[in-house]
Amino acid sequence: MAAPTFLRLVPAHNEPIGGLSTQRAFPTAALSDLNPFLFLNHHGPQTYPPDNAGLPFGPHPHKGFETLTFIEEGLLAHRDSTGGAHVSGPGGVQWMTAGSGIVHTEVSPEEFMRDGGPCHLLQLWMNLPAAHKGVAPSYRSVEPGGLAVLEGRGWSWQIISGTAEVEGAKAQGPVSSLTGLFTSRLNITAGHRFDWVVPAGRTLLPYAVTGRVNFGKAALEPFMTPVFDRSGGTLTLEAEEDSTLLLCHGTPIDEPVVAHGPFVMNTEEEIRTAFAEFRSGKYGSVE
Repeated sequence: MAAPTFLRLVPAHNEPIGGLSTQRAFPTAALSDLNPFLFLNHHGPQTYPPDNAGLPFGPHPHKGFETLTFIEEGLLAHRDSTGGAHVSGPGGVQWMTAGSGIVHTEVSPEEFMRDGGPCHLLQLWMNLPAAHKGVAPSYRSVEPGGLAVLEGRGWSWQIISGTAEVEGAKAQGPVSSLTGLFTSRLNITAGHRFDWVVPAGRTLLPYAVTGRVNFGKAALEPFMTPVFDRSGGTLTLEAEEDSTLLLCHGTPIDEPVVAHGPFVMNTEEEIRTAFAEFRSGKYGSVE
């Protein structure tokens, strides 16, 4: 099977947030989105000293899309206006459906602010079609032991949403995506190979969190986003170093996208409505 056609590599844009090192993979001037994937921020890796102020994401609203946060190192404390709350550790993930509107915080727990330590996080935003933008908000956290795992020679593949099949083995992720997204995390050791079959018609997002992985004549490294066509096929990854990658794909949503700050809707009027709803307290608050 032929490989998906590789088009280009796009460097991330350095956009630190307070004391948090942040590289924005997209949107940037060079890459507006990877429909249905809207936004990818890569925070860290860095080490916080003792007596630090922690992560800077206090209470803020969202509407019209979903978020998937990968915790690679450190601790992340989530609380939201639906009552969802969890402290995730390394290897965990947090999936939030903002839907019709939610307020949440993503901060450091007290012990992290007291003691300091490593911090390495990624957050991916995934669009919702108009038919789902009004769904009730929800939140789910999954620690590493709750993820579906497939393993082979030199690699371990954690499935978050969707179904994966490789070398005769099959796994279903614990999260049910409203839009049929496939999301996962792959760990592959240096000198080993992994073949990933991507369905035609899907937008492909392989992103290197750590390490270096070669595909064809190009390489995946952190802070570089590869862009492919939607022809599908087998993407062969060969690890030059021990590496971790996000492997995702999704069906494009053929609708207008109007994004303003924390809201992603289809029209400017819907954005104005979202701000009015938030100001009126409709989305609730974080207790």
